[in-house]
Amino acid sequence: MAEKLLIIGSGPAAWTCAIYGARANLQPLVYEGAISEENRLHGRLPLGQLNLTTDVENFPGFPEGILGPELMMRSREQAVRFGTRVVTEDVLEVDIKRRPFVVKDSAGQTIETRTLVIATGASANYLGLESENYYKNHGVSACAVCDGALPRFRNQPLVVVGGGDSAAEEGTYLSKFASAIYLVHRRDALKASPIMARRILENHKVKPVWNSTIDEVVGEHITTAGGERLPNMTGVRVKNLKSGDTSHIQAAGMFLAIGHTPNTAFLKGQLELDSKGFIVLKDPFRTLTSVEGVFAAGDVADPTYKQAITAAGMGCKAALDAERWLAAQGID
Repeated sequence: MAEKLLIIGSGPAAWTCAIYGARANLQPLVYEGAISEENRLHGRLPLGQLNLTTDVENFPGFPEGILGPELMMRSREQAVRFGTRVVTEDVLEVDIKRRPFVVKDSAGQTIETRTLVIATGASANYLGLESENYYKNHGVSACAVCDGALPRFRNQPLVVVGGGDSAAEEGTYLSKFASAIYLVHRRDALKASPIMARRILENHKVKPVWNSTIDEVVGEHITTAGGERLPNMTGVRVKNLKSGDTSHIQAAGMFLAIGHTPNTAFLKGQLELDSKGFIVLKDPFRTLTSVEGVFAAGDVADPTYKQAITAAGMGCKAALDAERWLAAQGID
């Protein structure tokens, strides 16, 4: 017998969708992803990008802040409480050209479902340095809005890597908290739109570092009050691409703004995507995709905001859209 609602993903969009779907008696089944080395290396372990984040201070309802993994685990528990079933496997492929839709997972199982919600998120692009990975969440971040206001970054010099609109936006945002922004870009001019480029370059806190790349993230170890020894970023080594010379920039943090890659490869072209791989929504105020009965929520369909709260809101809408679509088909 086909499932009524199958959700692929395990971030705020997926769990919010599951909560609303369960309360609507749709008995949702969530594929949260497998716990594997490949998923770890690519930042796709269960609980989504927030599982890689430390403090979350901008999610409503937590005035003292909450750890990213705790927020996601509590969301998962809430979904399970209302009857959501969870499968800790990857979805390898889907067939949405037939009905019910067919989903094949990494355990060799084949599941049929009446509706499908894709909430697989988008993975932030990183430089691929071993040192970058070592200091991730200890100075290295890919989300200025998520982390920029944290105490460790306030009134400290910061590095922003990138040259497009995202880098300009993130650098401008971070300038509200940082003492200085070093904007490292591999070319001698920004790719950002003229208005965004002008805004950041006219900011007195911003110091462009042209024709350069990050060669290494450097740091030290600090001991917490509880005796735990943690890495702590203190700067970066920059390489000039023209001269080959390297130099050191002292900085408390490095923010990557070199884009995101939506996790849509498994769809194999069955849904309409934009030029960057994000799922295209038929109506920007709803979660309908190019295939009836398939809905998308969260960062996988949001190249603009990419925030936990907007993802959660889209997850709510996806559950309601799925419920109404099922009702219109006479499926209860």
